[in-house]
Order: sequence, then C-alpha cells, then structure tokens
Amino acid sequence: MFKKNVKIILILLLCMTITSSLGINSNGTPATVYAATVFAKGADVGWLNQLENSGVKWQNDKGIQQDPLQILKDKGINSIRLRVFVNPPSNFQWTKNDGTKCYLGYGDKNGVVYMAQRAKSLGMRILIDFHYSDHFADPAYQDKPDAWKNDTFSQLQQDVYDHTYNIMSALANVGVYPEWVQVGNETNSGMMWPDGSSSNYSNWSKLINQGYNAIKTVSPSSKVILHLANGYDNSLYRSIFDGLTNAGAKYDVIGMSYYPYWNGVDYSENIDDLSHNLNDMASRYGKEVMIAEVGGLESDPAQSYNIIRAVIDKVQSVPNNKGIGVFYWEPEANSTVLPDKYPLGSTSVVSGNTLKFTTAINAFKNTTDAVNTTSVYQIVNRYSCKSLNVSGGSTADGATIEQYTYSNWNSEQWQLVATGDGYYKIKNINSGKIMNINGNSTSNGATNIQWSDTNSWSQEWQLVDQGNGYYKIMNRNSGKLLSVSNSSTDNSAITIQSSDTNNFSQMWSFVEVN
Repeated sequence: MFKKNVKIILILLLCMTITSSLGINSNGTPATVYAATVFAKGADVGWLNQLENSGVKWQNDKGIQQDPLQILKDKGINSIRLRVFVNPPSNFQWTKNDGTKCYLGYGDKNGVVYMAQRAKSLGMRILIDFHYSDHFADPAYQDKPDAWKNDTFSQLQQDVYDHTYNIMSALANVGVYPEWVQVGNETNSGMMWPDGSSSNYSNWSKLINQGYNAIKTVSPSSKVILHLANGYDNSLYRSIFDGLTNAGAKYDVIGMSYYPYWNGVDYSENIDDLSHNLNDMASRYGKEVMIAEVGGLESDPAQSYNIIRAVIDKVQSVPNNKGIGVFYWEPEANSTVLPDKYPLGSTSVVSGNTLKFTTAINAFKNTTDAVNTTSVYQIVNRYSCKSLNVSGGSTADGATIEQYTYSNWNSEQWQLVATGDGYYKIKNINSGKIMNINGNSTSNGATNIQWSDTNSWSQEWQLVDQGNGYYKIMNRNSGKLLSVSNSSTDNSAITIQSSDTNNFSQMWSFVEVN
C-alpha cells in the first residue's frame, strides 16, 4: 500500500534533471535537453511583490512572519509562475471595461527579474508568462500594447521577437533560464487583436513563432507553452490546436486553465471532461500538458483542497508521463487586500494585512500519497479540513481526540508505528500515547481517545487508500472507520468510530510537519 521507494525515485529523477541541465552550449546558454523531471507543483505569485510593498505580510503555521515563497516551498510548491507585460501602468493598476480596478503585480522587466531571482535562490523552477499587452490578457482582453498599436503586421512580428528576447536576455543575465515560457495568456480568441485573432490562424501562428524563436535563441532548454482557458472544453482545444498546427505554430506544451467556480459548477461535474481533454491533447498532438492555472474559493479550503488534489491526479494520470504539472493562481492572495476582491486565493486573514495560508495548499504536499513511519504528520479530515488533536493538549490516559484548526501544536502531530500485517499504531507527539477506541468497543459512536500502549487491537489501525492523497482509517478490533461525530466542521468536534458510509468525514490526509 505504501510506496517506500517514492522518495528514492524522486531523488533519482531530480538528479537526472540536474545532470541533464549541465549541458551548456558554446555561447553559454543551456543545451536543449528534455530529460524526465519531477512533477511541477506550482504557484503563480504575480501579485506578491506588489502586495508586500502595500504592507501585506504572511505567517507560517507556527504564527511566525516569514517569506511567503519559503512558506509555499515548505508546503510542497517547487515551481513559480510569473507574468510579464509590455508597458504596464506605472502604478501597476488597471481599470477593466466594467470599471473594476485590479492590481497587475510588478509585471515589468525589473519586477519579473527580481521575483525570478528570489524563486531561483530557493531552488524553485520558473515559468514565465508573456501577456503581450500592457495589462492582463485573457479571452476577453487581448489588446495590443499602446506602443505597438499603429505598427504594421511585419513590425508587430518584430515587436514580439524583440520584447521576448529583451525579457529572456534580462533573465539570462542574472543566471535565470526558465524551464517553461508561455507565448500568450489564455489565448482562446487569439492574441494582439485584430492582427492575431483566432479568425486568422496564419497571422496568429506567425506571432507565436516570433515568441518561440526569441525564447529558444536565449534559452534553448526552455519549453514553450501555448495556453488556453476552459480546460474542460475539448472541442475548443481541438479546433484551436488543429488550426494552429495546420498553420505551422511552434510549441512544446499545451497549458490549460481550470476554474470550476467561474464556470458556475462543482468540480465533480467537469473534472472528467478535463481529464479527457488532457489525455486527448497529449495523444492528438504528441505534446506535454499542464494546468497553468487552477483555483478555488478562499472561503472553502476543504473544497479547494479537493479541487487541487483531483486536478493533480488527472494530470499525473496522463499516459507516457505527458502530464507535467499544476499551478495555482494565486495562493498568496486574499480578497481583503485586493481592490477587485478576487476570491480564489488560498489564505485567511490573521489580522489587518497579515495573512496565513489555508489548508487548501497542503494538497501539493500530498502528491506522493506516501505515508511512512519516519515522518511526523498532521492528520486532516477531508470534509472539515481540520486536524486531529488531543483535547486541551492533555497527556492523560482517556483524553478525547477531537478535530481542530491546525496551529502547529505538538498535540496535533502524530507518528505511525508499524505493528506488522499492514496495521499501525498512531502515536501523539505531545503525550506519547496511542490513539485508541474507548473500552475496546465495536459499536458505532464509540469515542476515540488516547491511551498508554497496551498492544490492544483497538489501538491498531489500517490505512485504506482512497486515491488523491486520502485514506480511510480503519480500527483493527472493530473494523469500523475513524469519523468526525455528526460530520461536524466545528472546532472541538469529537472523533468516533462508525460503519463505512463513504462520507468525506471518514476520509483523512496525512500532511508532513516541517
């Protein structure tokens, strides 16, 4: 059940990646090597530096202020996505057609170089997202930069090449060679209207190829991404990529956005459509695929966790290792610190402008689905997103085990002790006592407590893998499952055993404690 060799395999893959990247061309740029790499667990943090400069701060799980990039890294994020505009407004704010004001993030050359250096210094991989506009480019906005508006199409092609080359060279000058680079952002309707609109695949492809050529000139190893929204819509993707392929567009990766919230559906309604599209794109065009953007409501971290886990599972399931990564847009954000009140970040407010990442982002840390006896874990309920805790931090026999918002207490931390035959004791770090069903009961509703180790079967548990990083925790003595009483989402709700109803309140994830 447990993949004891996962860490060894990941280390070997990482070593292969590092070794392959050592190939250098005579001009000092990385050689074009497409080696197997570790799955990209990513975050787009384009707002981060602007938020920092407006006074926003972030706390880690211990309540200590820390660099948000370091917090994200500790939570399993290994890759950072950064956007870049052509000539954004000097205040880095943009007013949309409906009057909504929004931050752009410091997405000029200086800003993207600064953030790329920060990410690189933490050992994180980098994706650069060219918008080819002075503001956000997406299916509703693909406006030319003001400086290019009156240029001929021939000049526009040169503009794309020069701008791309300029940014890529600035990154290379500080030793940053991005692993991936997007030529355009959510280009469902083309780019730089009207010249590169989706009604003219020939023009659109020529613009793409200018970006592609500039990227490869500076950094041959960078993989070029073409990115569309609505990743569940296979007919859209087939239509566009058939048109671009026939027009000779050059690219390496197909990127998708996936936002059930903006589509007005629960993710369970179209996650299989996303999976079908991922698989079809990889097979039909022979390309790697990734989710370049995904997000869920900051106010519902449990559901957001489930969305991320489901998306990771679908991308990792693409045959022949063609699914290469998932990026969240933007986890460091919170609606209270953004002028447009964007609701799909992954933080909660501690006080004022101080934020703390929610448990949603823990979904990235669980991607190996490997639970072992050498790590210390918080054990998180799938339904409530709260963690197992010994009530009151007690060290006494008989203390109730409840659920509580994770606060990095030792009473919320656990270690597995193998007993053989696939069973484990679950030991509390604070008390050293074992999770135990009260009175050796086999009845539904019997309470879960801690007790000194008696080698009783009521203290032994089997972890039944449910996929997506979740487990049912089954008591050896009763055959019943660890559950939250009445499927409560409240702090201090007690945990009990109950018959298997396949309820989310009977499923748990194991998140390694740093």
